[in-house]
Amino acid sequence: MFYNAKRLRERLILELQARCGLRIGELLKIKVSDISDRTITLREPKSGKESELAYMPENVSKKLADYIKDKALQSDDRPFPICYSTARALVRRLGETVNVRISPHDLRRYSATYASRNGVPLEIVSKVILRHQDLKTTQVYLGKIDDSEAIRWMDILHGK
Repeated sequence: MFYNAKRLRERLILELQARCGLRIGELLKIKVSDISDRTITLREPKSGKESELAYMPENVSKKLADYIKDKALQSDDRPFPICYSTARALVRRLGETVNVRISPHDLRRYSATYASRNGVPLEIVSKVILRHQDLKTTQVYLGKIDDSEAIRWMDILHGK
């Protein structure tokens, strides 16, 4: 789906959600001044805290920095000055290009699932990627483990 995004802005919206666990509302509020190297300061996050940090992989951070530079965005500018319904339609349209029905929040869930399935400890998925206050909330995101997943992890842990 990422590769079907023709514009860098579209791809960044997808990647910041799917790779960094950002909520769409958080993503759309970001200002250039909130971005520093590999972190994004989220102002007034859902948690009720004054701010929280979101972390980016190096390749996403670089793409975002290049995008900001190419667009000559200033510190008070929002890199993604679109509304929620436009972002939702964009994600849905990009999903349709690969025959997947998807919403922005599904990308956040993907971020958690991908991390968990690749061995990232639950505490990191919960507190760092999703920024949940309670591990139980994260466990709901990750859902049920099917038999093949359980067997795969037993093999990883203990060898075949």
